[in-house]
Parts: sequence; structure tokens; C-alpha cells
Amino acid sequence: MFSAQLFLSQLFNGLALGLLLALMSMGLTIVYGTLGVVNFAHGALFVVGGYVGYSVYALGGSFVAAMLAGAIGTFVIGLALERILIRFFYNRPAEDQILVTFGVGIVLIETIRSLYGGISKTISLPSWGQGVTNLGFMLYPTYRIELLAISILILGLVWILLYRTKLGLIVQAGVENMMMVNVLGINVRRVFLFVFGSGAAAAGLAGVLASPILSLAPDMASHILVLSFVVVVIGGIGSFGGAVLGGVAAGEILSLTSMVNPAYTDAMLFAAMALVLIFRPQGLLGTEGRN
Repeated sequence: MFSAQLFLSQLFNGLALGLLLALMSMGLTIVYGTLGVVNFAHGALFVVGGYVGYSVYALGGSFVAAMLAGAIGTFVIGLALERILIRFFYNRPAEDQILVTFGVGIVLIETIRSLYGGISKTISLPSWGQGVTNLGFMLYPTYRIELLAISILILGLVWILLYRTKLGLIVQAGVENMMMVNVLGINVRRVFLFVFGSGAAAAGLAGVLASPILSLAPDMASHILVLSFVVVVIGGIGSFGGAVLGGVAAGEILSLTSMVNPAYTDAMLFAAMALVLIFRPQGLLGTEGRN
């Protein structure tokens, strides 16, 4: 039996999940839009960030330290991958990029499995995220409210970085016309390095934020990767706003569908993606003609 409170609760759940999906997908869409790299290791980076955060939280009990460790750890891994491997595939066919990043993802996941085993791990809720909060019209878990606030804050900071700083202008220019950026004499290599590392950091941070409400497991990487690509397709490749809109749309679809019948959540999400591809192939906020 449905009720207004249940519906509102699911709406909030969908918003929290959607912003988390936006955070996950933001790095994927910016990396593809700027570098043209199809990163199939993105889901693995989400898992790696979650496990790094889990280890730091187990040692010190600080969730903030776990967040920083997850983001910094995956940022460093992203820098290493870009310098050692990915930069050699910028001008290679998409199939080569898919194969190499898929292989990197397998290596990362199997490394996690060898270190932690296949047993699920969960980060306990921090002391400041326990209990429920009275919103006036319903009671809602405190951590999910804080997850909303943290996600909005991080997405806001990324928006400022992309649209209010010199580095952000270079990244946007790279998305629109990479040849022009090269002609202007900008050190594109450093920009590429930072963009790829930041995309990895966003995935790792999302992994830590999700771990108190989702059990960490090495095999979850594939599902996370699929969700990220669906969000990118719905929102539009290379669009920051598209990642946010696509993430919220996907989160609400998953949450509201689970209220009716959890068995059809993924089916409804893929149906929504199919409709977007039929009527607006470039995505809700994407640009026509972008490769």
C-alpha cells in the first residue's frame, strides 16, 4: 500500500542516489569529452576508492580521512595510468581504448580481491551521520541528508573549477576543439594528466560516499560501470550539466520503480536510455555532432 510519506521518501532516496551517480559519471563524461578516451576502468576505480576509504576508516575511525584517502588514492592511480598507459591510446581506435581500459579494470579488481577477498565490506556510519532527522513532513536518515549536501558541495566546487577558472576554460576548450588548444601553445599533456586523474578521483570519492549504504564487493564494478555509461548517455557526452541531470533522472527512475516492483528497476532505466537515444541521440544536454 503506497502512502505520501513513502513516495516522498523514495523521491529523496532517488535524489541522493542520483547525485551520487552524477558524481560517479562526471569524471567519465569529462574524460571522454576532453580526451576522447572510453574508460572501462571507471567502475573499478569506484571500487578501489571505496576499499581505500574502508582501510583508512578501519585504522583511524575518521570518515573525512576515508573520503580524502579514497579521492587522493584514486587520483594518484589515475595519474599513473595516464602517464604509463592511457596517453599512448589517445589517437588509437575506440576498440583499442576499450580493450586496454577493460584490462586495467580487471587488474585493479583482481588486486582488490587478492587483498580483501570476495567478502563484502561496509564502512560504518560516522557518528555525525547516525540516526534520523525530522524534516517536518517525514523522518529521514541523517546520513542520506548529509550525502545530499556533500554531493551538492562537491559538484558545486567542480562547476566553479570548470566554469570560473583558467584551467576549466582550457578543459572546456579541449572538449569543443582540441586542435585549437594545441595551436594556442597550451601544455595539453598536463591538462590531460589532471583531467584523467580528477576523473579517477571523482569515482573513488563516490565509492567512499556510497560504502555506508552499499556493501563494497569487487564484483560490483561492472554494475557501477554500466550505470555510469547509462547516465552519460542520458545526460550527454562531455556535458557537466548532463551528468548531473542524467544522474538525478537515473536515480529517480531506480528509486521510484523499486517502490512499485524492484525486479523492473534496471529494465525501466534502460528503457529510459533507449527513448533518449531514439528522440535525442546526443543526450538531454549534449551537443549534436560531438564525437
